[in-house]
Amino acid sequence: MLYQFHEMNRALLSPLIQWAEASAKLFSNPISPLAHTPFAQRIAAGYELMYRLGKDYEKPQFDITSTLIDGKTNVSVFEEVVEKKSFCRLLHFKKDAGAKEVAALKQQPTVLLVAPLSGHHSTLLRDTVRSLLPDHDVYLTDWTDARMVPASEGPFHLHDYIYYVQDFIRKLGPDLHVISVCQPTVPVLAAISLMATANDPKLPKTMIMMGGPIDPRKSPTEVNDLANKKPYSWFENTVIYSVPPNYPGYGRKVYPGFLQHAGFVAMNPRRHAQSHWDFYMHLREGDNESAEEHRKFYDEYNAVLDMPAEYYLETIKTVFQECRLPLGTWEVEGKLVRPQDIKTVALLTIEGELDDISGSGQTQAAHDLCSHIPKSKKQHFTALKCGHYGIFAGRRWREIICPKIGEFIKSNS
Repeated sequence: MLYQFHEMNRALLSPLIQWAEASAKLFSNPISPLAHTPFAQRIAAGYELMYRLGKDYEKPQFDITSTLIDGKTNVSVFEEVVEKKSFCRLLHFKKDAGAKEVAALKQQPTVLLVAPLSGHHSTLLRDTVRSLLPDHDVYLTDWTDARMVPASEGPFHLHDYIYYVQDFIRKLGPDLHVISVCQPTVPVLAAISLMATANDPKLPKTMIMMGGPIDPRKSPTEVNDLANKKPYSWFENTVIYSVPPNYPGYGRKVYPGFLQHAGFVAMNPRRHAQSHWDFYMHLREGDNESAEEHRKFYDEYNAVLDMPAEYYLETIKTVFQECRLPLGTWEVEGKLVRPQDIKTVALLTIEGELDDISGSGQTQAAHDLCSHIPKSKKQHFTALKCGHYGIFAGRRWREIICPKIGEFIKSNS
């Protein structure tokens, strides 16, 4: 009933939120007489804060419309859906180049960027895509909100995630470089391991794994502790709910996005409270630039999706509680996952020194598991003074990590 109660509460608050939005504009728009009354700026700031705290956050847009080639030629970029599955779209950020640039584009290595299915939309990797685009042909897994998938489409298990990744690799390979960020490092390693065991000719050239729980026993974080302190039955009985009838996925069992968001905020409540207070003060003081930065961040951070229940619960059990990948006991529909069978795929692992989601050593553990990859084809990099999100977004990502990935891909193409 929690999901239904949430929807009912959202519907009841909707008029209040719309009123707050309209009031904020009335007290801030220069053509409105109310904007010139005493304390108008403070009143507008209060109303906008109320509006943003209560509004619904839809999936943001990528808004990537152009990029540079060779550091000088500006070309248009548009999103192309290459393949559509029930729970995921394979997006291609296609460059619309002229005849002069076609030759340069053909030389660009193809990259499959596997986005996390762990609460936020794939637009969280906007900065990752934008930075890779100048020198790479970029494809991205764009996961679908489970509440938007009709129950008639069937369940989505952890092994389905692996099969999706394998299908995309086969579609784009073998001259392909696979980058996984956070959660997908585990199923991506499983997908490539199973392909290597079967001697699949479409194995990618490289696999680049960033901030993921390959071995969550190493430097466990608060996220790891939560998964292990609670029994499997607690997750099954406490955080799983049915999608209400006002969505296409009516009746589907999910881990709701609003519960995930509550968990995100609960990890750092003081920081979020301070951020909202700072936003209010920026509006009062007329610091529109800082206020806009806040809006952009929370437009992304507050936009969450529902995860299929079976996929979420299997991830908790397989990855965090039983650690089947590092222990060598993970079977995918009867087939043992053997990273040691990977011999030709180059491996780069990246961690953030200050990562509080995937602790130090968790991603690097892939090197020990992939024991038959030659040392000459293995690299590890720890980004100093870098947190979890800093691995794939922000200044350090753009100036340090992305160039390192580019060099690794080039040397293994």
